Amino acid sequence: MTSLFKAFVQKISSPLNFGFFLATKLPAAFFVGLKLNHINEQSCTIQVKHTWFSKNPFKSVYFAAEAMAAEMSTGLLAFGHIYERQPKVSMLVVKMEAEYFKKGTGKLYFKCNDGVAVEQAINAAIQTGEGQTLICNSIGTNEKGEKVANFNFTWSFKAKG
Repeated sequence: MTSLFKAFVQKISSPLNFGFFLATKLPAAFFVGLKLNHINEQSCTIQVKHTWFSKNPFKSVYFAAEAMAAEMSTGLLAFGHIYERQPKVSMLVVKMEAEYFKKGTGKLYFKCNDGVAVEQAINAAIQTGEGQTLICNSIGTNEKGEKVANFNFTWSFKAKG
């Protein structure tokens, strides 16, 4: 793990620090109850649970809460790879696609394994001075390991200055 990514992980990995990060930067995700299940340079898993804050009228997790968890699994990888980088790099979701396969109930886990590709896109943005786009995939599963949803987020990275 690079020292900057490691510093990012240490900063957010405790439940208290992650909760503070969400409350101050992404309050909607805080109220929905997103939890950081796992993060390293290659992958990130975010948990969302069926609760009063995340429910829909059909007794399952609201699609927007699932999208938040899926986006967070891709975005934290990007955020970790740009953490305190010089030059600074901006990141922005420019497109999202989703497929839902099964009703999401109980605990759902959204995992992205695209950390290496994210780092490569960020490095290319810095080296070339050109904006780079990358499609990151997040797969949502339930507690039984069954696939609930599949999300693709297109991220744009651009070096500042």
